[in-house]
Amino acid sequence: MTKPLASRIALVTGASRGIGHAAARALARAGAHVIAVARTQGGLEELDDEIRSEGGSTTLVPLDITDYDGVARLGAALNDRHGKLDILIGNAGVAGPSSPLGHIDLKPWMDAIGVNLTANFQLIRCMEPLLIHSDAGRAVFITSGTASKASAYRGPYAASKAGLEALARVWAHETATSEIRVNLFNPGPIRTRMRASVMPGEDPMTLDTPEQAAEYILPMCMPDWNETGKVYDYRTRSLMHFRPPV
Repeated sequence: MTKPLASRIALVTGASRGIGHAAARALARAGAHVIAVARTQGGLEELDDEIRSEGGSTTLVPLDITDYDGVARLGAALNDRHGKLDILIGNAGVAGPSSPLGHIDLKPWMDAIGVNLTANFQLIRCMEPLLIHSDAGRAVFITSGTASKASAYRGPYAASKAGLEALARVWAHETATSEIRVNLFNPGPIRTRMRASVMPGEDPMTLDTPEQAAEYILPMCMPDWNETGKVYDYRTRSLMHFRPPV
């Protein structure tokens, strides 16, 4: 039986654990060749073992997503090897410090902005020329409800995710007449290491798993997905429009 993403090339950042790891496996099971990007070599090797055991294929790319020149080199390498990119999952992210704004040093602020926002901007710059060569380029960026809630003590994370949402929506408008579709995915509370670091008193067993969330990311990567500039809210299982302020 032909798999729905057979012959598709998918790039997933933050693929060594959490939602990125689960999304990479889901894409591979659907037939995509997964370009798995993460800083952690061991996590990537575990992912590779899992994907291969399920009959899939992957290329491992140990890369810090804030190595912006490295992202550019990756784009060039993908062009040389595949000539296109069909799916981009911008998942890599950091929680940043949980402190009042006035207590946060500049470096952790810049670190959060660098990973959560600037790295995705560089991915757009370097991967758009490859996505254009796909007959159905799909991009999904992982956001957070904190972007709109502006939760106290979560300033760097909230600001960077709000910026990511604006960035993705701008790109969706710019590519509206092309075959590229750009959307966001808000997973809500999920059983990840990042969530545990921010909410240490929470029982992780009360939360859905990354694998459960990834099953809802997968349809957004399919060639027949036509929505763009939207956000899928996993908790309510609904595709949402962005509305202007009242």
